[in-house]
Amino acid sequence: MDVQALKLEVIQYSKEIGIDKIGFTNASPFGELKNRLIRQRELGYQSGFEEPDLEKRTNPALLLQEAASIISIALAYPVKMRNRVQSKAGERRGFFSRASWGLDYHLVLKERLQLLEKFIIEKYPEAICRAMVDTGELADRAVAERAGIGWSGKNCSIITPEFGSYVYLGEMITNIPFEPDKPLEDRCGECRKCLDACPTGALVQAGQINANRCISFLTQTKDFIPEEYRDKIGNRIYGCDSCQTACPENKRIDFHLHSEMEPDPEQVKPLLKPILTMSNREFKAKFGSLAGSWRGKKPIQRNAMIALAHFKDESAVSDLIQVLKKDDRPVMRGTAAWALGKIGSVEARLALEKAQQVEQSEEVIIEINKAIENIVRVD
Repeated sequence: MDVQALKLEVIQYSKEIGIDKIGFTNASPFGELKNRLIRQRELGYQSGFEEPDLEKRTNPALLLQEAASIISIALAYPVKMRNRVQSKAGERRGFFSRASWGLDYHLVLKERLQLLEKFIIEKYPEAICRAMVDTGELADRAVAERAGIGWSGKNCSIITPEFGSYVYLGEMITNIPFEPDKPLEDRCGECRKCLDACPTGALVQAGQINANRCISFLTQTKDFIPEEYRDKIGNRIYGCDSCQTACPENKRIDFHLHSEMEPDPEQVKPLLKPILTMSNREFKAKFGSLAGSWRGKKPIQRNAMIALAHFKDESAVSDLIQVLKKDDRPVMRGTAAWALGKIGSVEARLALEKAQQVEQSEEVIIEINKAIENIVRVD
């Protein structure tokens, strides 16, 4: 087999099937990454969503015994909506981050990787491949960095010269010994705009993030969001783009290369109040195709209440009262109480005082008491 010729054929085919960038690297262990991950764990900076086995995250041979190289791919996603929603008075909206626009990117990248695997096996039947996207064991960014897709920015994103950091990443381990590509030079230099732009200070230093402070992570949790971060979330109901929009490498970047990634404005910038009363079926019908739906409706509903509080939307008080009175989930009742305290109308205070007399959950009682105190302090 002429491996170099096959590599060129794979590169050409990748362009034909809509892969925007492809790179190759060896399958040796990611030793430096392992050390960083150990340190992250010691500091308590991990989100808990990661693969817990650090050996699997950093040693490709544990995932494919015959591993000889890794193919890394990147697909660019759009930054601006071609069709915007028409804002109307009294209709407050939330916002899904750009990485959740269009069809769930896991599905999009998996389809491209399946086509790529089929092509490789047709050319070389002895090929063994294992593909993964985001939820796989390997660290996508570490693979992409070593394969020359881009450099690892201070915001912990892979930044490509062509598409900035607005790219989805996937990889394929294979037994074919492709010649590795060269990593790119880091172009961040002395710039620290992403660190300064982070609303919660989650970027503790260049290339190191405390996931437990990151808004993108917080919006995906299912528990109460710590009070110190709620005001920082604004109207984000899934994810955060602050460290990307601040990056000079992302200025004037906006690629519309894949129709399935184009956002439906009503879907990714939805009205907030209707979210509070959605059934599971309604939630799946509205948001089920988005990557941002993966945790179910609970985080999105909680975040919608935080967003309504951000806007101090008095028209939402009756909706929030219904959540406080009737929702069987303590996190929802407690967040509704907090939101009512932020909005602070007479109706909100009366509802909180009534709830104070009947609420059984200690966590919710604490939120109700704080909310009443907040209204009294403001008055």
